Amino acid sequence: MPFHKNFKLQGKSFSSKEELINFSKKNLDVEVANFLQQWFDDSLFVEVKTSGSTGKPKVIKLQKNYMINSAIATGNYFNLFENSTALLCMSSKYIAGKMMLVRALTLGWHIDIVEASLNPLKNCEKQYDFSAMVPMQLHNSLTELHKLKKLIVGGGVVSDTLLDKIQNVNTEIFATYGMTETITHIAVKKLNNCYSELVEESHFEVLPNVTISIDSRGCLIINAPDIAKEKMITNDLVELVSPIAFKWLGRFDTVINSGGVKLIPNQIEKKFSKVITERFFVAGIKDEVLGEKLILVIEKLLTERSRTEKRILNSLKNLQSLTKYEIPKEIYSIKNFVETETKKINRIETLKMIKNTD
Repeated sequence: MPFHKNFKLQGKSFSSKEELINFSKKNLDVEVANFLQQWFDDSLFVEVKTSGSTGKPKVIKLQKNYMINSAIATGNYFNLFENSTALLCMSSKYIAGKMMLVRALTLGWHIDIVEASLNPLKNCEKQYDFSAMVPMQLHNSLTELHKLKKLIVGGGVVSDTLLDKIQNVNTEIFATYGMTETITHIAVKKLNNCYSELVEESHFEVLPNVTISIDSRGCLIINAPDIAKEKMITNDLVELVSPIAFKWLGRFDTVINSGGVKLIPNQIEKKFSKVITERFFVAGIKDEVLGEKLILVIEKLLTERSRTEKRILNSLKNLQSLTKYEIPKEIYSIKNFVETETKKINRIETLKMIKNTD
């Protein structure tokens, strides 16, 4: 697999793939070296581990030519061509980090790699054209964002509080929609430098050569022949805005049926985020009367549990946007949420801890 003649890693150019692999083994994280070895071997595929945020982690095979097509689509969409500078500050163990490397190799970027920390820009002295982060990294990098011209954010929902904080920064910030199976993002949404009302109502717009539809459940179907041979049927509930745009509503497999009323956690959590500053999520648990009842799970020190839960419940009852069905029947406090390896909340495992908090 060749790489672009203008490609640079940590400021260094390479004359051969062997020189690049040896450099990575001596100077970079083992995951980077392992991926580069896999990228340049004779196989047509790369094995990638899913994050496990929506199910049990698994290893899937992605075609290298599809990964190259994805890289080219990103470069074209964001006008990031040869000699663009990029910062990799996510783990290359998962697809998001791997694809930053593939984009650089394919498009001839000059890429630097730093530790995948919560504040990756803290010790950076250069300015970069492009980077990718998860919401927690963005939250901790607000005072350093001037070092980036364009930033994509994935791996979680950006809260209303964080949205407000990024509106007037010069960095162009975009939310992405995608998954390991789609080789990262197939759709993008602008998050800042516009009125908050427009952000609220904005929709994901698909990349070129991607078409979308919905199935009988209202879930997104993706047709992207440049990155996948077959159509991909997701479990993501969406509202189609146009043939190339959609609004993400939530996950079909997390919908709560409470007394015949269907509740979508993502929509409820968005409303809750206006008054809850702690990390939280909502879920449904079995109930003899309702079938399922809505609960709120919040990350908080247990010594402050009673006071915190009372404050939150009062705040939620004052939210005019909430219906009576969206008021949680129970509030649970857990000191530390269980996380996936990519620092997403592992809701299934965290819910198992509830019985130990009473």
